[in-house]
Amino acid sequence: MATKEAVAQLAALPERVAVVEIKVINIEEKIDDLKLDVKDMHDCLDNTRDLLDKKLCDMADASNNQHADLYAKITELEKIKSKWTMYAMLGLAFAAGTGWLNSVHLPHLLKFFGL
Repeated sequence: MATKEAVAQLAALPERVAVVEIKVINIEEKIDDLKLDVKDMHDCLDNTRDLLDKKLCDMADASNNQHADLYAKITELEKIKSKWTMYAMLGLAFAAGTGWLNSVHLPHLLKFFGL
């Protein structure tokens, strides 16, 4: 024969099973919510990655355009500098060849340039 304690435990068994079933159902709902949250986070990270990639490409293109513009400006300045340097060297060579450098004194040179 079953003891009173065993009978009491058997009587409480359906209630305990019902409590466990409710807890399992709650856990399953929470897992479903977590799955949705993880999916939303994954989508958000995908969008962020795509946005960052686009922004970085745009920044790289802008940087390349700036470098190309600067290269063109520097090249133009180098041409102008080379031209004026050549003119100055030709002028000095002409002045040295004609003897002007030996005969011209500083006051005369300043007067010539209007200083």
